[in-house]
Amino acid sequence: MSITDDEARAMVARAVRRIVPDAEVETLAPGADLRRTFELDSLDFLGFVELLVSDSGVRIDEDDYPELTTTAGCADLLVRRSA
Repeated sequence: MSITDDEARAMVARAVRRIVPDAEVETLAPGADLRRTFELDSLDFLGFVELLVSDSGVRIDEDDYPELTTTAGCADLLVRRSA
């Protein structure tokens, strides 16, 4: 199943909100650092990655984590891997 850019961004926003319920993801710049902005520790980040995997069905390995620093990077990875 191919994921569109809009679908991927929505998945990222949902995953962030499940970790940080009051997060204002829609107003976040696409290049803003997710971990710094929402003060995600390593366990929060791991939970975020697991939510992306379960929602998208896309495999994400530890080597991919550097791409997951921004909403744009997360969305790009999900779209690319789902194609």
